[in-house]
Amino acid sequence: MINSLATKEGSHTELITVYVPPGKQISDALNLLRNEYGTASNIKSNVTRKNVLDAITKAQQKLKLFKDPGEKGIVVFTGALLAAGAAPGTERMESYVIVPPEPIRIFLYRCDSRFHTEHLQEMLREKESYGILLVDANNATIAVLQGKRLEIVRQMHSGVTGKTKAGGQSARRYERLRDMQLNEYFTRVGAHANEAFLALDNLKGIILGGPGPTKYDFEKGGYLNYQLQGKILDVLDTAYVEEQGVKEVVEKAPEIMKKVRYIEEKEIMQKFLFEVGHDTGLITYGEGEVRRLLQAGAVRLLLLSESVDLVRLTIKCSACGNEEQHTIKAPEEGAFEQGLVGKPCSKCSAPSFTVVDKKDVVDDLAELAELGGTEVEVISTETEEGQMLKNAFGGLAAMLRFKQQS
Repeated sequence: MINSLATKEGSHTELITVYVPPGKQISDALNLLRNEYGTASNIKSNVTRKNVLDAITKAQQKLKLFKDPGEKGIVVFTGALLAAGAAPGTERMESYVIVPPEPIRIFLYRCDSRFHTEHLQEMLREKESYGILLVDANNATIAVLQGKRLEIVRQMHSGVTGKTKAGGQSARRYERLRDMQLNEYFTRVGAHANEAFLALDNLKGIILGGPGPTKYDFEKGGYLNYQLQGKILDVLDTAYVEEQGVKEVVEKAPEIMKKVRYIEEKEIMQKFLFEVGHDTGLITYGEGEVRRLLQAGAVRLLLLSESVDLVRLTIKCSACGNEEQHTIKAPEEGAFEQGLVGKPCSKCSAPSFTVVDKKDVVDDLAELAELGGTEVEVISTETEEGQMLKNAFGGLAAMLRFKQQS
């Protein structure tokens, strides 16, 4: 839903965004909107003024449904939107209310030509954490990357003496002492890294780096907790070990993270394709079947291609109240609505159909999945398997909890 809202545009500066954080009173937001309504009454353009005032009124109506913002807050988006392919002047007022996944920190009102979704998008990105560990023989740095937030957790100095040029017995004794110091230093680094990384709720992986071969000695030595050792995603060469070295890793991190998700998606899709190939009866695909089995609580894992661009429209006959639901491609929405003009109702034959509800199919199915305790995976088209989900299975598929009766 957030990605969809981010792409929506108004004809002018007439889309309303309101963020109400926990702890704020709904009355504070309503007072703010009341003041903005007075300001918007002075807009010179009749069309823009009407659209802004209608959007503010709609936002007020939505907020009045809540006694308070709750523990996480409320975000409201309202505005007159033009359907893709539709003619100017046919804008329709739309409104969306989102309870964010994490508590929001800002009290915000914006009237713009777009919805301000960036705060919610950042919140979702920060769900995943990555550990960064830089080490050489002299220094080590431990950092955590969450979305765009980078925190240096600890920096430490080794205290290990440098290499000697002396020869004979003294050199060998000196090397043994230096190896002992390195081992003690690596153990200390590992303990602090364990403490920092094991405390993270959603650690996706660790990136190990540093100049020279020391980082490989640390990796092979097993100084990290066994749970973390298997999460090392990559070992990188960096010119520095301090903060500048962390920034080097961050610059390379997006490609590493992309590679991790790439592998995860391939594994998920390969399990699905195994069920398909062996005709186990534990998969289904296509919107109708997936929807039916979600409603029956039979779906274990819902697979949605990120390229799915479908909307589910509910149309209603104003003469007899008959309702129909249709799933169409989003770009065809304008043509579909134009096609309703003069379309006879299947029950009373009156040409009185209008669109009364619109939902993104991905959002609709994801809500059904949540009600049934079903896991959801959104699959990109970056992999061959992801392309297959899109092209061969229509971008909508499911792995089932049990076989269906014929």
